[in-house]
Amino acid sequence: MEIIHIIFRALDFKDYEAQISLRDPENKEKYIGSEENWERAEKEIIEVCEEKGIKAKIELGEAAFYGPKLDFMVKDALGRRWQLGTIQVDYNLPERFELEYTGADNQKHRPVMIHRAPFGSMERFVAVLIEHTAGKFPLWLVPDQAVLIPVSEKFNAYAEEVAKELRQKDVRVIIDDRNEKIGRKIRDNELKKIPYLLVVGEKEIENKEISVRKQGEGDMGSMKIANFAEIINNEVEKQSLVNS
Repeated sequence: MEIIHIIFRALDFKDYEAQISLRDPENKEKYIGSEENWERAEKEIIEVCEEKGIKAKIELGEAAFYGPKLDFMVKDALGRRWQLGTIQVDYNLPERFELEYTGADNQKHRPVMIHRAPFGSMERFVAVLIEHTAGKFPLWLVPDQAVLIPVSEKFNAYAEEVAKELRQKDVRVIIDDRNEKIGRKIRDNELKKIPYLLVVGEKEIENKEISVRKQGEGDMGSMKIANFAEIINNEVEKQSLVNS
């Protein structure tokens, strides 16, 4: 449960609810295993939620065929509910597979199988994440944290130098060295949701600086390369501390 909560906090998923998925009491023949195992597993998953203070909604008929589940249902940007994390308590498959372990008493015991999928279906998780963030990923997750935009091709060499230094300081950066006007480059890269746009021209070369624009906030002025790298790394570290 803690792992799922850490993941949701890291990705800023706040609108979600827990769901305890139990058997359909009117259609028990579609589930494998003994009545005793099912009652035990269902009772334990409910008790754990109560112990953790999780207010979980109970849904009958949503259990897996081998055991009850604790599902985490996340709402996307359109208000649709998706199951993005699940924990399943299973006493039945260990019996089917005749699984055993030797306990401290040197006797054979049957284990409990816990199915854990913090992301649920990875494809569904990524789709919901893209909609949830509108493509604007957290700084720690976004593939390219910054893009260097030379004012013209004669500043490409300086852009390469800046990129090298930033990469050495753990900043993920690319260079837009297309033969396009500066305004076009800025617009195109803002549409790509790259968090920071770094413009370099004559003034930046003279001062050994970069001109910084932040996605959605505009111009941050000129600064030293090392100072910008510190801003990026501090922001990532802050997100890590908030979500830990």
